[in-house]
Amino acid sequence: MSKDQVKRAMTPETKAEPQNLPASDSPPKWKIWWENFQILFIALILALLVRSYVAEPRFIPSDSMVPTLRVGDRLVVEKLSYRSHPPEFGDIIVFDPPPQLQELGYSKDQAFIKRIIGKPGQTVEIKSGKVFVDGQALQEPYIAEPPKYTMRPAAVPADSYFVMGDNRNNSNDSHVWGFLPKDFILGRAWIRFYPFDRIGRVSIDTRS
Repeated sequence: MSKDQVKRAMTPETKAEPQNLPASDSPPKWKIWWENFQILFIALILALLVRSYVAEPRFIPSDSMVPTLRVGDRLVVEKLSYRSHPPEFGDIIVFDPPPQLQELGYSKDQAFIKRIIGKPGQTVEIKSGKVFVDGQALQEPYIAEPPKYTMRPAAVPADSYFVMGDNRNNSNDSHVWGFLPKDFILGRAWIRFYPFDRIGRVSIDTRS
């Protein structure tokens, strides 16, 4: 090995000159937080709009609609149908307590769920274990048992409904407190999503 080769071998490695690296393309943290906040805010507004005007989940707290609905059932209540047409006979509806229930101590947001039996202009009567609408006895395969009480004929006024629970003898409904003004109706029971073994559309058998 020549002297020049030895000298080159013993020379320390030349340090690389630092290079000017490009600035990071990542946005500042405050901008990321602000964008996330905007996304969450928009999502919250959309959720509130959907809940107010389209649909919302509801929990069944009592057995007044047994056997159709049971305690603990969870439902989707849809709110669009009644914007295009009025409630129909047999619809299962969710509603805020009308004034006569609020006077008994129920809070304004303590929702009820019942079945529509009488529409505006119809006459409802209960006798001999049957419900009569305009003089015709209803065939009600959905009820728990026939009613054990009677009610004199009552004409449903305009813009109101006569509602009853399917558990006829254990339901705080129109036979107790009177007619339901339509403005208190929140929506129609649509789909049961819990329990999982009973998922599906809420049945409204209206054979008469």
